Amino acid sequence: MIAGLPIAFGAPAILFGLLALPVIWWLLRLTPPRPAAEPFAPLAILARVLKPEQTPSRSPWWLTALRLLIAALVILALAEPVLNPRDRALSADGPLALIIDNDWASAPDWEARTNVAEDLINEAEARELPVSIVFTAERRHDATPTTVARVREQLRAAKPRPLRPDRGSATTALATALGDTRPGTVAFLTDGIDSAGTAEALTRLADLQPTALRVIGADDATALILTSADNGADTLKIEASRLDTSMAASYRLVARDSKGREIATGPLAFEPGQGSASGAIAAPFEIRNDIARIDIAGYDTAGSARVLDDSFRRRRVALISGEAADIAQPLLSPLYYIERALSPYADLIEADSADMATAVPKLINQAPAVIVMADIGVLPDDVTGPLTEWIERGGTLIRFAGPRLAAAPADDTLAPVKLRTGERQLGGALSWIEPQPLADYPATSPFAGLPTPRDVTVSRQVLAEPSADLADRTWASLADGTPLVTAADRGAGRIVLFHVTAEAGWSTLPISGHFVDMLRRVVQLSRAVSGGGEAASGILSPWRLLNADAALVPASGDAKPLDLGTGTTVRAGHDNPPGLYGSEDGFYALNLFTPGETLQPVQIPDLSIPVDRVPIAGDSSVDFRPWLFGAALIALMADTLIVLVLNGGFRRRGLRASAAASALLLVFGLAAAMALGSGGARAQDSQPGDAELIDSLESTRLAFVLTGDAEADRTSRSGLDSLSRYLAQRTALEPGTAVGVNIETDQLALYPLIYWPMSEDADFPSPSAISRIDAYMKNGGTVLFDTRDQITDLGGGSSALTVRMQQILSDLDIPPLEPVPADHVLTKSFFLLDTFPGRYADGPLWVEAIPQTDDPTTRPARAGDGVSSILITGNDMAAAWAEDERGYPLYATVPQDPWQREFAFRAGVNIVMYMLTGNYKADQVHIPALLERLGQ
Repeated sequence: MIAGLPIAFGAPAILFGLLALPVIWWLLRLTPPRPAAEPFAPLAILARVLKPEQTPSRSPWWLTALRLLIAALVILALAEPVLNPRDRALSADGPLALIIDNDWASAPDWEARTNVAEDLINEAEARELPVSIVFTAERRHDATPTTVARVREQLRAAKPRPLRPDRGSATTALATALGDTRPGTVAFLTDGIDSAGTAEALTRLADLQPTALRVIGADDATALILTSADNGADTLKIEASRLDTSMAASYRLVARDSKGREIATGPLAFEPGQGSASGAIAAPFEIRNDIARIDIAGYDTAGSARVLDDSFRRRRVALISGEAADIAQPLLSPLYYIERALSPYADLIEADSADMATAVPKLINQAPAVIVMADIGVLPDDVTGPLTEWIERGGTLIRFAGPRLAAAPADDTLAPVKLRTGERQLGGALSWIEPQPLADYPATSPFAGLPTPRDVTVSRQVLAEPSADLADRTWASLADGTPLVTAADRGAGRIVLFHVTAEAGWSTLPISGHFVDMLRRVVQLSRAVSGGGEAASGILSPWRLLNADAALVPASGDAKPLDLGTGTTVRAGHDNPPGLYGSEDGFYALNLFTPGETLQPVQIPDLSIPVDRVPIAGDSSVDFRPWLFGAALIALMADTLIVLVLNGGFRRRGLRASAAASALLLVFGLAAAMALGSGGARAQDSQPGDAELIDSLESTRLAFVLTGDAEADRTSRSGLDSLSRYLAQRTALEPGTAVGVNIETDQLALYPLIYWPMSEDADFPSPSAISRIDAYMKNGGTVLFDTRDQITDLGGGSSALTVRMQQILSDLDIPPLEPVPADHVLTKSFFLLDTFPGRYADGPLWVEAIPQTDDPTTRPARAGDGVSSILITGNDMAAAWAEDERGYPLYATVPQDPWQREFAFRAGVNIVMYMLTGNYKADQVHIPALLERLGQ
């Protein structure tokens, strides 16, 4: 490495050859005289031959300088100069130890991380060193030093996880696996984010006393997270945190509904030096209630996405009281404290009349999720019926006690428990010696987890009649065991009763901050009367989980049910990854980050050994050898032409000076092109010519659309190549290798089937490309669209991939579609199948619908005269087919079932056979009629 310059030489000893340049100069300074062209004259020639000596002419100084330059260029090229050389000095004193963060923050640059790790593994292989590798976001660790081949398999199988890193357990596993073996080099590929146990983990690594400790990626890490979303009165407020605070930055917040459609956006701006910021999405109340997740445009990680459940939605709450509000004494109004408690969290509507017969139906017509009644006793019969129906359809009725309710009949059908007539008050017949405080909440209560307020006391209440189920219906009670809040389900809805008044006459609860928390919990338990739902408590099974790229995928793997009845804050982890828990009827959203969390850069403590901090940008080194050899070649060509010109070689052939100059320029151009080609320049991809077309026609090839997404294209190529090998083994067809096609320019008619995976990173096809695809499909070709998101409904979808496919199909002339029927030729074109799984198993395969007739004996065979021009699936078929060069699967199936991959291959065979043979199996439906005609 040259001091101050990022240049290194692979063979610096060769630079001593520069000392020979003076000798080369002395040898090259002379050149033989140029022969003269003379007419044949024997005597003159003999006279010159008889001269006793010849004095050589001196070489021109510029020619000597050119030749010295050639020698210097060759010497420098042989010395292997490299700009920005990568440090390849792995210690040979022990095994290479790799610790890699594969958490949520590693997803955006995971390929760069694996490339860096691959380079280190290659260097260890060259030095014949064992390698130990461990990943910080895995549940189990196998850090035993092993062969390079085995480590490559572990690296290839690893992937980012939607979890936080656990560096402590990873380093413990590494130290245990190494035992007394001292590692040579320890490389820590970090995401750059500080977390609990990071300092201890680095200290533990230093205690292993490696020869070198490298921290790779700590100085150039960037990350962005969403920590909370609050549906306020006018806007949706989002809190965010970032890692890099060096400069101001602006982002776009995107709100999506349950089908993945973008329904609202908002800004998110950070000031210089600011690590936390707030963004807002301004949208009407109804639109904000449809938001199912929030993302940051351009950031696809589990930390930058926030999934929402029904508790996020802002409820519409109707308020009604048994007496009119006293404007002069607002603190005595039954609804005053309720309004103050709920207005920040709910959309409040208040009855315009104290007449129950007219007020209640008007409130119900406005579709509230909650109706709050303050001290209302007996309701008219024509009101009780509609109110009961509203509750059974999912409404939540919250009632507060008071003198009217205390005097109501005991058989009130709109009370969760049977009440005693009259109330219990301080100094009365059923009195306390002193006001009663609240008892701790039961573990099954929705209030579990809230701190028990010790400053709240109750001096008066309505009492519940003892019953066998009273304890199950009690959400809160007083210290003496009498119920304070009771509840009961009615159909899809619920009735909740506070056994005290909504104002401070009977207790101090309404004037405490705890009153706000209790009411908010009850309102969050409500649901829209028109449908929907929420899982508020209990044990919930995993339903849809976030992966590291922020996509919601079906639950699989080691995820365990989520227990919300513990009363403690649930944190995402290995047992409970972030996502949705419950079912479509009701679910709980668990996110990776909780409100108030911030991102901090990794802090490296003072260690007993030096630490090298290296960026993870990858190998940015530039090898100068091709350029130096190219320059030497150009100079050598020039020297040759100059010598020919000086010696009169062109004149002897009758060429003019202009021709010589043209030839010189031509050679210079050719030499420059050769030098640039050797330096890594890439020529523009040529268009397919006749030879390529003939080669494509010699064998059947499966094609896939080049999306521009490197990972998707690799998976498509590998999957179709694996399917081609499977076809060659199981059928008479021997396909060639898969072909990636550019739908904008390539000839599509050469391929019977084109596989088109959806990718969010792909550019949207141009109108001309859509027209070419439309013409291809109408002329007999078939396109297999794969959304790769387990789509079950073409009319909707839960991801941006489905939305992208719908946008593409909207510009195509698509026939009516249907899931593959049981009697379709696709189910029997080669194998007998009833499903068409891929990496996922639940999504159907959609084909062109065949019109039906009323007479089943005359209905056409499925696809009887042709092949469906379009197939649609969401099962990610290429990922199920994809295998490496040794035949090992590249992706696990969901669920993990070895037979699912086999059936995915069989589905691929049936699809290809269907494309190539059309209706030959469909004709089997006519066999009975043919046999009848033949008299058999």
